[in-house]
Amino acid sequence: MTKEFDLGALLAERGAERYELHGKYLNHQLPRMLHTIGFDKVYERAEGAHFWDADGNDYLDMLAGFGVMGLGRHHPVVRKALHDVLDASLADLTRFDCQPLPGLLAEKLLTYSPHLDRVFFGNSGTEAVETALKFARYATGKPRILYCDHAFHGLTTGSLSVNGEDGFRDGFAPLLPDTAVPLGDLDALARELKKGDVAALIVEPIQGKGVHEAPPGYLRAAQELLRKHKALLIADEVQTGLGRTGDFYAHQHEEGVEPDLVCVAKALSGGYVPVGATLGKDWIFKKVYSSMDRVLVHSASFGSNAQAMAAGLAVLSVMENEQVVAHARVTGEQLKSRLTALIDKYELLADVRGRGLMIGIEFGRPKSLKLRSRWTMLQAARKGLFAQMVVVPLLQRHRILTQVSGDHLEVIKLIPPLIIGEQDVDRFVDAFTAVMDDAHSGGGLMWDFSKTLVKQAVANR
Repeated sequence: MTKEFDLGALLAERGAERYELHGKYLNHQLPRMLHTIGFDKVYERAEGAHFWDADGNDYLDMLAGFGVMGLGRHHPVVRKALHDVLDASLADLTRFDCQPLPGLLAEKLLTYSPHLDRVFFGNSGTEAVETALKFARYATGKPRILYCDHAFHGLTTGSLSVNGEDGFRDGFAPLLPDTAVPLGDLDALARELKKGDVAALIVEPIQGKGVHEAPPGYLRAAQELLRKHKALLIADEVQTGLGRTGDFYAHQHEEGVEPDLVCVAKALSGGYVPVGATLGKDWIFKKVYSSMDRVLVHSASFGSNAQAMAAGLAVLSVMENEQVVAHARVTGEQLKSRLTALIDKYELLADVRGRGLMIGIEFGRPKSLKLRSRWTMLQAARKGLFAQMVVVPLLQRHRILTQVSGDHLEVIKLIPPLIIGEQDVDRFVDAFTAVMDDAHSGGGLMWDFSKTLVKQAVANR
């Protein structure tokens, strides 16, 4: 007799092997890294902006799964929508019919971008970017895409070609013939456009790596230059979209900016079902899908699946009914202002920047001799170790999960669930203050831990 599959029993029997299984069958460096920095926790359950371990200790999530968990984990409305769509037993993904959910989600999503007309649904942010790159090239008849230094748009081959971080690109050449320009440099953009072969500029309104915002007026001016040269503006809102920065899209903070293509993903999933969307103008879609012979010229096997569409519709409903965008704006202002007030108190704290609940905390070279010598030691081993030195005690001592905002950066990025409240802000600021007090004391566990980080950095060279 065949044994019936029992997920709960399987997890109960084998769940404790999680790190060993990952090390043996998946990316073996991940558990190694987690063990090294003490992030090898065992989380038993999660809800909203919190995790709990087996002992009942709660952890505050200021990472939101790299932005995926915009509504936190297991929002009841999204969860019910997924139960409902499974129970409906829809004839999904037949490929030769038109189900209602994709059209309904596209219609709803486009209400937030009234200058755009159509949507392509894929399965991730990198797929949304790949779609935008293909559509821009085909619609304009030009081969080259411009992107900004330090950009991050994904890790598949096309999106990697517009990735501004060499560490991700190394060893994967040849890539597509694309060109980097500095964020905010209109002269550099104009020089490239004059060559006549540029299809589009892709840009994050606020870069995830380092949390750098496009200078005021840049997006609008870039848009005018692009239109003059018959090239397109692609806004990558995969991380910044859906309320993250205190407006529905980050490009909407600047009046008059109307991208030709917009990429979204992450939070649209509700944290359950992968989904990506590329929104664009009618003429672009009609050029790509110019005849019935081209009806499947760009498609995705799991794109527009019922579970993803239901999750997306539920997410947008929650955002409206619970006024999530306004909440993120107000809460983000509270968090940013309280952190900014600490700059004068701590010489290691150089800057606090960002919008809404996308905040970068940057550390810099201290003035006092004792702290400066320790800072120099860390920098000599590997830039970015001090930021990691802050991230670790935030988790180990204060049970708050954060991340360093990119390789070789002394920046911590905060992208918590958009539903965090005043108590969560208090908890983070209090914990961060305690960690910074320890860092400035000249001794303590932080500097002891720095020796471990230095040894690891040297060993990896």
